[in-house]
Amino acid sequence: MSFLKHLACAALLAGSVAGTLADTIQLKDAAAVTGKILAEKADALVVDLGYTVLVIPRNAVTGVAKNSLTDATTPATTPATGQFYAATTKAATARDVSSLVKQIGEAVVQVKTPGGLGSGFFLNEDGYLLTNFHVIEGETEISVEVYAQKNGQLDRETYKQVKIIAINKFQDLALLHIEDKNAPKFKAITLGSSDALNVGDGVFAIGSPLGLERTVTQGILSTKTRQMEGQLYLQTSAQINPGNSGGPLFNLAGEVVGVTNMKITFGEGLGFAIPVELVKAFLDHRDAFAYSTDNPNNPFRYLEPPSRTKAPVPAAK
Repeated sequence: MSFLKHLACAALLAGSVAGTLADTIQLKDAAAVTGKILAEKADALVVDLGYTVLVIPRNAVTGVAKNSLTDATTPATTPATGQFYAATTKAATARDVSSLVKQIGEAVVQVKTPGGLGSGFFLNEDGYLLTNFHVIEGETEISVEVYAQKNGQLDRETYKQVKIIAINKFQDLALLHIEDKNAPKFKAITLGSSDALNVGDGVFAIGSPLGLERTVTQGILSTKTRQMEGQLYLQTSAQINPGNSGGPLFNLAGEVVGVTNMKITFGEGLGFAIPVELVKAFLDHRDAFAYSTDNPNNPFRYLEPPSRTKAPVPAAK
């Protein structure tokens, strides 16, 4: 029996165990495995099937659909599957940037606050979007400007009922949700893999540098492991400026490989982005980063450690 047939049999057995709580790994020959991804390695995926752990070679995987529990804070995109965002582990065929911008440009938005503006992008059609933490840090009023193609023209719509769902201050990520009652279904973007990128590969960014909305810049991946202040970033020659923060960095298949968040101001072509693998981890564990108005930097309150019991004071005679 071939390896893919073995996997197909495992998928049937795992279906009753994992149910809607699991991830779906699409394989060649129209097969699929349903289970919880425990680790994503360069050459393989490690999947928990409930009764055993399966190691799937990367070259057998054609796509991955991340699934999660439905909860009151972050409901799933599609109730039938529980999928919160779309993701792939292997880049699709490269295309020209012009056609990609027309296809996915509507999913990139402008995030505005009284203190400034940044960029962001939709993760699903229900209005959940990602941006940088520093774009909304300390702000109580947030609006999102969306651009949609209608009758050959680009219409803009501003949504002012925006809720902060989760934040990770240290990795500069924030998950927002548009809660306007008249909000339509939004166009979303697929998350790719920065691990699959090679230095020198073409990338492009869409954002609002200096408030110039829907600006497209193109470049290459300069390095995948630029260390700055204890964090690893993707470095790119694509022009990044204030206002690009929180916007997507795409590969040439139109998949998000990073979230742009800073540049070196005294140089040119020295932009940086948060690797999409960190973004996936943030989204998969978003309940651990849930935002609380009582404690904006951390939703959990830690108790002081107990002090030693003092010796009793003798009663006065």
